Order: sequence, then structure tokens, then C-alpha cells
Amino acid sequence: MAFLCRRAASVLKSSRAAPVVLSAARLYSSGAQYEYILVEKRGAKSDVGFIQLNRPKALNALCDGLMREVGQALDVFEADTEVGAIVITGSERAFAAGADIKEMQNRTFQECYGGNFLAHWNRVSTVKKPVIAAVNGFALGGGCELAMMCDIIYAGEKAQFGQPEILLGTIPGAGGTQRLTRAVGKSLAMELVLTGDKINAEVARQSGLVSKVYPADQLVSEAVKCGEKIAANSKLVSAMAKEAVNAAYELTLAEGNRLEKRLFHATFATEDRKEGMTAFVEKRKANFQDN
Repeated sequence: MAFLCRRAASVLKSSRAAPVVLSAARLYSSGAQYEYILVEKRGAKSDVGFIQLNRPKALNALCDGLMREVGQALDVFEADTEVGAIVITGSERAFAAGADIKEMQNRTFQECYGGNFLAHWNRVSTVKKPVIAAVNGFALGGGCELAMMCDIIYAGEKAQFGQPEILLGTIPGAGGTQRLTRAVGKSLAMELVLTGDKINAEVARQSGLVSKVYPADQLVSEAVKCGEKIAANSKLVSAMAKEAVNAAYELTLAEGNRLEKRLFHATFATEDRKEGMTAFVEKRKANFQDN
């Protein structure tokens, strides 16, 4: 296993100097470089990056190694010019049942604070390409936080969401108190965080946490279809759109409107904006080149 980890690190390091397509091909062709996740490209044009959490015996508990591998896979997809969107999913039983409690059980305050524990989890939320969470089964604690780091959440009919850290004598530490409140409002967020209760997929949809609910066996394919729709647009402009929407959580309305206007104006410096409007006028499909 140590050899595999060194090999994966070597491949990722060499990708900075070698062509991206070559490094991506090595990583997609085999799951050998990863211990805790499965990685491939999906869609008719192979333009959707696909990451599946793969710790079935632990209900995809988010250990440090798993989250570092997710970050590595995201880096590869970010650099792959063919990929326009990314899907993250788990199993039908569990998206991720939480962080790995056994791994953190004996950590001290000094270790957590000094080492900025869980900081690298934020890589999911800083990817420029749109990320879709396809959630079946449990998305609890860190699993719910991971889903909320994504840009879009699709849920299977039997999905369950919650932040039960209070039952373990702690609180969410990867954005649970912040993103959940922004998604569902203070009252429901406070109830879930303080009681450790769970909500089902339909309640999550009605509350604004989830955008769509599908039968469990259709969930992943629908998420990939969404990714394909996104990837068919200009990747450059999609990144601008994502930046503008995410800014709404951080800025005042006036500041957000100014940022939106600047990004809107910036699209007029792209060939894709010109192509999109020309195609509309000429009543044909746009052929975006991502520039």
C-alpha cells in the first residue's frame, strides 16, 4: 500500500510537467492508485468526472486518507480540459455516514488546532468546476457537510441528512453549522444541530437543501445527465457563473450585484460569449471552445 501511495503521489506530481491527458488516463484507467475511492469519467462524451466513495464496510466514513484522495482526484479533474462537471457519490446504502470517529477519538486540542484539523476538506468547495453530490442513504455529520460543499445536491428517495455530532459531545467542524443554516434557515438548522435528528430526502428538498429527488437506482444516472448538461456549456463561463452564485453567501446584495456585473462584463472578453450569441441569432447550436 505504501508503494501505491508513493506511486499516486508521483503520478500527480508529474502531471504538472507532463500532458494532462496522459496523467488523467493513468488515473482513470485503474483504481489501483486509490485505496478509498473509485474514479472515472462518465457521460456520452466522457466529460463528467466521477468520484465514488468506496469504504463499504465503514459506510464510507470519511477518514483522512479518503478525503486526501478526493482532493487528489478533484485536482486531476480540475486540470482535465475535457471535464466540465464532477459528480461525487457513495453507495446506495450510504453517501457517507460521517467522519471516521475511531480516527479522531484520541486527538487532542493541540493536535487539532495546531494541525488545522479538517482544513483540507475544503478542497471540495474551492474547485472551479461545478460539483454535484448524488446522495443515497446516509449523509450524516461529515457526510452531510461533504454534500453541502458541492454546488448541487441530488438525493435518492431514501436519503437521510443530519448533523448528529452533538450526540458525540462535539459540534460540526467542516461547515455544518454554517452551510446548513444558509441552506435551510436558522430554525431547522438549529434543531438538527442541537438534537442530532435526521431529515429525509423530501424534507431536505422542501427545505432547500436538495434540488431534486429520484428513485435510488436512477440517482447517479440523473446526476451524470445534469453534469453533461453543464459540461455542454462554456467551461470558462460556467466557472464565472459558479463564482457569482457562491458570492451571494459572502457579500451584501450591493457588493454581490457589483461582482455579478463585473463577471457579466468579463464574459464579453470571451470567444464563447460571442459564439453563444451569434449561434442564438443564427438559430443554430453553439459550439463553445472554452475560451
